[in-house]
Amino acid sequence: MAGYIEDRWLTKKPDEATGKRRRTALYGKGKRYKVTGIPGVRARSFDQLSGPNGANAWRAKAQADSMRGEFVDPRDGSITFADYFRDHYWPTQTGDPGSLDTIERRIRVRVLPHLGKHALNTIRVPQLREFLAALDSQYSETTILETWGTLSSVLQAAVDDERLAKNPCSARTIKLPSRRERKARAWSREKVAAVREGLDPRYRIMIDLGVGAGLRQGEVFGLSVDDIDEANEVLHVRRQVRIIRNRLVFSPPKGNKTRSVPLPEALARRLRAHLDAFPAASVRLPWINPGEPMTKKEAEAWAPQSHRLVVTGAVAQNALRRSAFNEGPWKRALAAAGVIPPAPPRKPGSNRIAKHVAAPQEGFHALRHTFASVHLHERESVVSVAGWLGHADAAITLKVYAHMMPEADGRGRRAMDAWLEALP
Repeated sequence: MAGYIEDRWLTKKPDEATGKRRRTALYGKGKRYKVTGIPGVRARSFDQLSGPNGANAWRAKAQADSMRGEFVDPRDGSITFADYFRDHYWPTQTGDPGSLDTIERRIRVRVLPHLGKHALNTIRVPQLREFLAALDSQYSETTILETWGTLSSVLQAAVDDERLAKNPCSARTIKLPSRRERKARAWSREKVAAVREGLDPRYRIMIDLGVGAGLRQGEVFGLSVDDIDEANEVLHVRRQVRIIRNRLVFSPPKGNKTRSVPLPEALARRLRAHLDAFPAASVRLPWINPGEPMTKKEAEAWAPQSHRLVVTGAVAQNALRRSAFNEGPWKRALAAAGVIPPAPPRKPGSNRIAKHVAAPQEGFHALRHTFASVHLHERESVVSVAGWLGHADAAITLKVYAHMMPEADGRGRRAMDAWLEALP
């Protein structure tokens, strides 16, 4: 079997005169025993020949792992998690800039403070349990599960890079939090009207577009007057406004799926009235990525675009920023409608604006649920609703909105009765 142990302190052949092995120039310097000659395995030195941490034991394991093609040099795993992520994992990642931005922030904010200084091969089950306990004290179960999935992907890449023998995240004794099942809830007509009334007039059309066309918030922010096709009674959903590395950009809708949705006459009238009161403003933003292009291909792909947006800010008439809108006009409208309590008064002597309570179930997305519920309640085709919502397939729509579909009214039972009655 390939591989042997070299004694670095004594010669291999004994002295002819004395019959004893002579000392080498390295005698007493460094580790004495060096394992070498195993294909694909770097040489490694040890202080001891025998014992569980000696040269013999390591050679036997390295030979067996090498024959199976599973050898991982532990020295490659001595790099810290932070260095591996920064220098080896992250530079190789490609894809949607928004998704990459989310992954980078997830690692930087939630993982590196706890595991960044650990060597890869020292991240074991005990360290991961401590990591989960730390997250549990700060974040929701959904956030924890998302963070865990990203961490596992990075460590699996380290396995594939032959820096780790196995992914410690796959240990069966690690118990992850269960994801709570939260059913999509539609708003009543009264609630929609109350929140709409509480919004600044220039933003009320957003409610109409969410309920009347099922647009996501970013798609409303990116809707242009050129996307309104009254002749064919449709809205073309071609772009959204996103935040990438804290900068606003235009990008395709979620999943890169452009689509067209029905434009009811009532919504068309409201759009016309809105644009008469608040004319569209031309906004220029980078396309997809706000970064500095490094190649001609990137320069062409990321070239800024200008669109006449239906909804813009009141002062600068720029594209709306999700966080600012949600914490400002949206929360104020929820409070005015009695959905959430008013923000507490500002503390005396403080320059900080008091924040409203968190209201994750009362976000803009509830309007999209309302759009779906209206159509499904009227027995509109699930396939059609899935297409209007921009879902990849109808199975997603059924999973999210099955509880909104009307109860069976006996038609199936009557049909089966008739079918069986006609059976000979």
